[in-house]
Amino acid sequence: MTHLEKAVQLQRDGYHCSQAIVGAFAEELGYNIKDAFKISTCFGGGMREGGICGCITASFMVLGMSLGFYDPQDKALEMYGNKKAEEFLALFKERMNGDITCKKILGYNISEPDDLAVIRKEKLMPKLCPRAMGVCIGILEEMLEEFRGRKDEFLNETVEETVSVDSAVVRVDKRREFMRNVAKLLDDESNKVAFIQFDIRRFKIINDLYGEKFGDQVLFFIEDTLRILCRENRFYMNLRADLFIVVTTYDTYEELNDFIALLEKQFESFKKVKLQLIFGIYIVEDRNMEFRQMEDRAAMARKSAKREAITNKLFYQEKFKELLYTRKFIEENMKTAIAEKQFKMYLQPKYSISQNKIVGAEALVRWIHPQRGMVYPNEFIPIIEENGFIRKVDYYIWEEASRFIKKCSDLGITDCPISVNVSRQHLKDTEFIHVLMKDIENMGIDKSLLELEITETANDEQITKAAEMIKEDGFTLLMDDFGSGYSSLNVLLETPFDVLKLDKKFMDNMMASKKGTLILEHVVAMAKKLNLGLLAEGVETKEQVALLSEIGCDRVQGYYYAKPMPQEEFFEMLLEDRGKK
Repeated sequence: MTHLEKAVQLQRDGYHCSQAIVGAFAEELGYNIKDAFKISTCFGGGMREGGICGCITASFMVLGMSLGFYDPQDKALEMYGNKKAEEFLALFKERMNGDITCKKILGYNISEPDDLAVIRKEKLMPKLCPRAMGVCIGILEEMLEEFRGRKDEFLNETVEETVSVDSAVVRVDKRREFMRNVAKLLDDESNKVAFIQFDIRRFKIINDLYGEKFGDQVLFFIEDTLRILCRENRFYMNLRADLFIVVTTYDTYEELNDFIALLEKQFESFKKVKLQLIFGIYIVEDRNMEFRQMEDRAAMARKSAKREAITNKLFYQEKFKELLYTRKFIEENMKTAIAEKQFKMYLQPKYSISQNKIVGAEALVRWIHPQRGMVYPNEFIPIIEENGFIRKVDYYIWEEASRFIKKCSDLGITDCPISVNVSRQHLKDTEFIHVLMKDIENMGIDKSLLELEITETANDEQITKAAEMIKEDGFTLLMDDFGSGYSSLNVLLETPFDVLKLDKKFMDNMMASKKGTLILEHVVAMAKKLNLGLLAEGVETKEQVALLSEIGCDRVQGYYYAKPMPQEEFFEMLLEDRGKK
């Protein structure tokens, strides 16, 4: 049977036009007929309200499933899909003489009870809908035939020539073939199946350092190697940029782990440039789950592995779903949070042990959502750092800190500097310096009272240059989390910091043994010889305070003295500390 014959037969069997068209193409799209009916029912919603013809919406669905317009991250596919949808609608209008709604096609409004009664009595749907169905199916067949023809054309072009919107044809076809192959693996109940998604850690830096052409060579190298490794019951796909997925069968977890180790070994370097892969693995348990959901679970595991310091691979766990929901909540609400000032500045005091006096404070951000309550930094900071929204949040906190400094200065308190964090996102350009200078000028405060904290980073020229600019502009610069990295001394040589903030974990490790305490003593002595200020973070016990005082580290910050608190509460504490109350 032809597509049109199938569609007409389905309509005679009582299915509406949207279901009939999708049902006619279901088999070649890899769907069983019942699933196709379920999905297409949603696509025919407009038809039931007398709006756009259900044949059109169903055709868009067939185009989407056939050509792959479902990934908003792939701009080429998205553009190609939009182009094809526009072409389809233009052709449909032309061939239907402008009639694109059910009301125009049937002559009556399907959403009006009286009109619907006439439509049913006169059996207008079986009489008139086949015309629209035939036009849609004709256009679909032309487009899909063109797609198949152009696929061969593009496959014969060079890689450079296919980097265009039209090269989406090739990727779409590969995707369809990949999905068909994976479906076969899943259909065999005896197969144990795993989805392995991976990308390259800091691939953007590789592109920046060695150029995009070299980055492309890395990707071609990975794809060529996967072509060799993935045979029989193992299939791969380059989803986009440096993101790949492999779906494989396996007999034991050891075999699966061995394969992942093989991938890691094969891709550990390219032309002497080291590569580190990040893996997320989903073991298929529910074979009735949609293909995209399986992919999403591997993706969740991969994204969680990126935040791990100990391992570069994680198997999917149900808790990752909660992380996904949290991410969605944060991304959907962060702009509103800024606009409605849900982000609040908290301040954590810094103390002098010898004077038992507040000598400054660190500005920290907290998110207090009107319904959800407190959203903690470890939930939202990694996400807004990743998507770049951290810039807006930092700008807000800097302005709040400057306003607080002004408030204190007006009362004669000019010996309590507030330090603010400068996220790495800011170090890509000089905009942040202009923002800081504007805050200082607007508030009319002394620049020395707004200190800047940058997290220690190994061998980062960008941070070194940014730090030098900060110093040239007269700011005090603190190295946050000193001792958390692996080249602190190198960073000290290259970057003009004024104060070192000893990382809490570094402190805990050093205080756990005599050898560690000796190292800590030498760090303090070294800082003094280099004329660097020193502040110990995360101080929580009386014993820590005593040891730090003994070895000459006088300035501390931590729960032993005070937790981060709302700025109003800190202001009252500061007034009392300065005898202003």
